[in-house]
Amino acid sequence: MGPVVTAGPSPVCTRADHDLVAAIVERAGTSFAKGMRVLPPVRRFAMYAIYAFCREVDDIADGDAPVPDAAAALEAWHERVARLHDGETRDGLDRALVAAIRRFALRQADFDAVIDGMAMDAAGPIVAPEEATLDLYCDRVASAVGRLSVRVFGDSSDAADQVAHHLGRALQLTNILRDLQEDADRGRLYLPRELLRRFDVPEDPQEALYAPGLDPLCRILARRARDHFRRAREAMGQCDRVAMRPARMMAASYLCVLDALERKGWRHPEVPVKLWKPARVARSLLAYFV
Repeated sequence: MGPVVTAGPSPVCTRADHDLVAAIVERAGTSFAKGMRVLPPVRRFAMYAIYAFCREVDDIADGDAPVPDAAAALEAWHERVARLHDGETRDGLDRALVAAIRRFALRQADFDAVIDGMAMDAAGPIVAPEEATLDLYCDRVASAVGRLSVRVFGDSSDAADQVAHHLGRALQLTNILRDLQEDADRGRLYLPRELLRRFDVPEDPQEALYAPGLDPLCRILARRARDHFRRAREAMGQCDRVAMRPARMMAASYLCVLDALERKGWRHPEVPVKLWKPARVARSLLAYFV
């Protein structure tokens, strides 16, 4: 089980700081905000702070933040996270993050891993990474976020870390399979080199989209994602049931995406996948109670 959480605002975090991180989440226009509304306020605002941190470093990695040197800006975030764990704050986001760190015993290593994952993107477009590199990337940009999240949800057990390990990889692989065209437009291709060669798919991001071997390659990655979903669900069985509600809902929502991707296939990756929103919402709500 996770650390005991006291009621009320943290002495280092004001209502204005809460509003700041909530506004960052709302501006992003993500379904994340709706999913986190199932959490009590203290946990919800801690998740908003984590999301705001992820948004900041992701914008740096994608070139969307006005910084002259992305690598230096990300290194500065390493230093900033170290200061936060020492209790030093300089702005509202800092105070929101310190409140979350103190309430839920969030580990510095997990924040650092997220930053390192963004640095992988910032160093240049990732194209045809080796399997081990792809797995490391998934761990840093997704599973590390999961390790922070499960503690906020209320479970810091080894089993909860296993949920983060597998669910993070499942979600990231699903994102990769969904966003092939978008990534190619950025010069990126996250499909592993070993599979590209096995199915004779070019390593050029745009050319890969129309290779005959793309569909069978992606179906292998989809099966891997499903296996991670399954293993995450097994690990949830060893965790606090209430704490795992947000994780179950996220898994259910993303499984709808994976289902739709497999039905559509990858012969025309430029065509967006179509999702029936009521079914996705219904599956997420069912996961809340089951």
